[in-house]
Formats: sequence, structure tokens, C-alpha cells
Amino acid sequence: MAFDGIVIKQIIKELNTCLLNGKINKVYEPNKNEILFGVYNNGKNYLLNININPVNYRIHLTNSTKPNPNNAFNFCMLLRKHLIGMHIKSINNYDLERIITIELEGFNELNDITTKKLIIELMGKHSNVILLNKDDIIIDSLRHLDTYTHSNRDILPAHKYILPSNNKISFINLKSFDEFYNIIENSEFQNVVDTISNTFIGLSKVFLQYLLEKLSLNLNTINKNDLEMLYNYIKNIINSSSLSCVNYSYNNKNDYTIDLSNETSSLEVNSFIDNFYSLKESQDNFKNYRNNILKLILLELKKYTKRLSNINQKLEECNKMDTYKLYGELITANLYKINNNVNTDKILLENYYDNNNIIEIPLDKTISISYNAKKYFKKYNKLKNALQIVNLQKADTSIQIDYIESIIYELDNAKTIEDINSIYEEISENILFKNAISNKKANIKKNTTKKKKNEENFSPLIYTIDNYTVFVGKNNKQNDYLTLKFAHKNDLWFHTKDVHGSHVILRTNGDEIEQTLINKCASIAAFYSKASSSSNVSVDYTYVRYVKKPSSSKPGMVIYTNYSTVNVLPKNPEKLCDKKEN
Repeated sequence: MAFDGIVIKQIIKELNTCLLNGKINKVYEPNKNEILFGVYNNGKNYLLNININPVNYRIHLTNSTKPNPNNAFNFCMLLRKHLIGMHIKSINNYDLERIITIELEGFNELNDITTKKLIIELMGKHSNVILLNKDDIIIDSLRHLDTYTHSNRDILPAHKYILPSNNKISFINLKSFDEFYNIIENSEFQNVVDTISNTFIGLSKVFLQYLLEKLSLNLNTINKNDLEMLYNYIKNIINSSSLSCVNYSYNNKNDYTIDLSNETSSLEVNSFIDNFYSLKESQDNFKNYRNNILKLILLELKKYTKRLSNINQKLEECNKMDTYKLYGELITANLYKINNNVNTDKILLENYYDNNNIIEIPLDKTISISYNAKKYFKKYNKLKNALQIVNLQKADTSIQIDYIESIIYELDNAKTIEDINSIYEEISENILFKNAISNKKANIKKNTTKKKKNEENFSPLIYTIDNYTVFVGKNNKQNDYLTLKFAHKNDLWFHTKDVHGSHVILRTNGDEIEQTLINKCASIAAFYSKASSSSNVSVDYTYVRYVKKPSSSKPGMVIYTNYSTVNVLPKNPEKLCDKKEN
């Protein structure tokens, strides 16, 4: 549901029950779109969140704290100067407009009583926070606008504040249903939803579409009786004088809806809106953070894939080196019967390596026959020397691609910001990505700044199966720590064969483990792998003492011996375990 006039009206009703006469004692500006006010009233501290994000604009009380920049923004400093110590005298909005006015009263530097207004305009990309003096002159605003930048009014310091123009009709001031019906009948819009949202103040299309579903009304066949039902329902929500008359709830579209209700809950709307947008913001941050890192990783993968393609082309050329050697030998062996200065682009000679069958040898006719032989020998020696180097390059590039693909697998399976942070920390320490990360175009901002030790970052998934503990690593660094430092030598180690996946450790406690439990752990390893959607996955397992990490190898890469292999069906550990520890 859009944060429209209906929602704002309910928010303001609740704010007036707890913030009136409250004292502003703190002002924060966590980012360019958000202002937080700490308000103390009746022995309680409240945190008022004002957000002018073009998509998630809103105002409500919040329980979520956010990190502040080391250096406060200019507008934040101005608000602290003018508003800290002032008391909230009123919070209101006109009609169902998305413009909230907070009137404040306090003492100035001369100890005289003074008043100020804080205007919050919640209008999509035009949202703003504006501070006015007692004469409605703008002191400053979070965003500066002027008519020269295609704004319809000036929002600049020392200018008179002017309300945005609005030609819509007030639904609140309608005297009867007949008046409402006449407006709908004479509208030029195609349907009722468009007509109401474009004609009346503060009623969003999303809200109206929900009401049609709620009241089982068909948009295409709506009649006068249906319109009256809709009109009365909207009137009841708007005119609900008691906060217990409305209820907010989630719907199946990752959104929320408003309804009439008889249940009573203190600050229900603010609490609901806070939880909804906190979760939405967290999900958006997670998605953007992961996508930014994924974009960087995919660029590196593209670069190394192209490098591997060039190497393979070079190897194909190296495969011709024996042919060049043969051409050189045959030309040299037959020089005595060939006119050295003959001008031709090919020559036919007997191949004594192939029963004297005739072979055609291409020539460069700009040079002599003997120089053609030398040219072929030179090509042979060059490719012979290159072959060893190119094979090493291919092996190294394949390792890099394999590692990059393991990072992509980790990102695909990351569930939290902390998981992404661990991956970001891993690639930040790898020279493979350092240039890409330092590039400003990467546009990645790490969500935590304090670097932790491996032990503090170590948070594997932990399951209890048949009274034994099973640990699953979440990323390459955790896999290394889990296998090489955390696990005991007699524990069992599991990993999918030739497929990216998590390291799985079964804490054996020195016991002899039955095959049924081994198969369950192998199923978990298959589940936490790139082959999780397969029906038959090969999983290797061995004791931890047989698992080693090669020197200078990539995170998560190990070698192992004395292993056995089982083929299993990937299974969700939730269905196998006695309980999940973490």
C-alpha cells in the first residue's frame, strides 16, 4: 500500500498521543534522505523517523537505530542549532494531504519564546523537509529547489514558503454520497480507481484496488450500490476517531493493507509501519549489496574467461608445431632438387614419414625456399617454448575461474548482510579483486567497518543429527577455518566431488560412525552445494587428518586422501536433524 493520506492521518493520530509537549533532545541525519529526532516526553524517549526516499518516503516512530556519519551534514547541524530544546506543540496535516506540519515552541538565545515549523512533504521524488521561522520564511531545507531547475516553486533559504499546488477535491468535505457519485459519473477517466485517485486528495490507487478486492467489487461492472459501499467504507476509515478502529496487516504481495478493526493496540500503526519498512529496507540493502559485489565478480569472471579462450587458441596453434617442424625438415631434405629462388606459394614433396605420400607445403613466395624452411623451424621452436608457459597459464587461469565461481556460489546462497560482509572481506584480501574493488565504479560500500578475527566471524550452521553435531561452513574462509583449525583430526569431513559446495564436519567424538549417519551428512553436503537440485550427487568423505591445504592456495581449496565416495540425494538438514543449534 502506498504511504498515502489515509496512512498519514492514522500516523498523526498516534503521534499526537505521545509526542505533544515532548522535548527534542537529539537530531541525527544517518543519510541524505533521513532525519531522526529524539523526543523526550512523560518519562519516555521516542525516536521519530522522517524519510524522504523517493520510493520509501514516510514518517513514523521507530525502534531502529542507524550508524551516523563521522561528520554531520550541514542540515543536521542547522536542525540541532534551531530545534534541540524546543517542545512539540502540534502535529497535523491538512485534509489528506501528504504534507505534515510540526509546530515547535522554545526559547531563543535572548531567552524569548519563539516558534518554528517543520514541514515534511512526502510526495515521491519531490519529498522534502523544510524548516520555517514564525513568519513562514524558509530557514533551510534538506533539498533546495528553484524554478530554474524546473521546480514549480522556490524552496530556498529566506524565501516565503508556498504550499504545492493541488487541484484535487477533498473527500473529507463531501457532504453526501450523491455528491461523490456525481463526480464519478462526470469524470473523464476510464475507471473508478483512476477517477478517485486523480480527483480526490490522498487516496492512492493501491489502497482503492485493495478495497475493491476487500468488498468483492468488480472494477468493470461496478454499479451505484457498489460505489456507495465503497464510499461508506472509505468514510469510516477516514472518520475513525478511535485508534482501535483500524488495523494494518501484511498481504501476499509483500505489501501491507489497512482495515477497520475492533482490536486495541498502543501505537499500532507506527509500530507496524516501522517493522514493515525496516524489513523492506533491510531486504533492499541486502539485494543491492549482493548485486554490487556480484557485478564486480562477474566482470572478473568475464575477464578470466576471455583469457582462458585466448589461451586455448594459443594451445590450438601449439598443436601445429610438429607440422611446422615436418615442413622445415622436408624442405631442407629436398633443397638439392628444388630451385631455391623459385617464386611459388606452395610446393609438393614426398613425406618420408608417411610412406612417401605427397604433401602440400604452403610457402611465402616473397622469400627463398631455404628461408621458408628456417621460418618453419623458427615457428616450431617458438611454439615449443610457448607450450610449457601456456599450459601453466591455463592451469592458473582455470584455478582463478574455479575460485571466482565458488564466490558466485557463496553469493547465491548468502542469507544475511553478515554473510555478504564475510564474502566481501574475503575478496578484499585477495589480490585477484583488489584493483576492481579500488575502482570507484565498483560502487560497493561495506556494511561494517570493524575488522574481526576469524574466530569472531566464525558462525557456521550447526545441526544435531542422531545425537551427533554437524557443522556446515557458509563461505570459503569459514570452510578453511572449520576444516583446518576448528575440526578435530578424528572428525569426518564431507564435500561434493568436483562441485562447489560447503565443507561439512561431523564431530565423531572418537566413535565409530555408522553408514546411515555418514549418508545423512553426505546428503547435507550435497544440499549445501551447487548440485543441490540434482537427484544423484557424489560426495567424498574422509577423516580431517587426511585433509591438507596446499601452500598459497585459494581460500576454501584443499586436497585430501584416503577418502571414500557415496552417491546421495540432497536433503534439507531441517528434515534430518534432531535440532538446529544456530
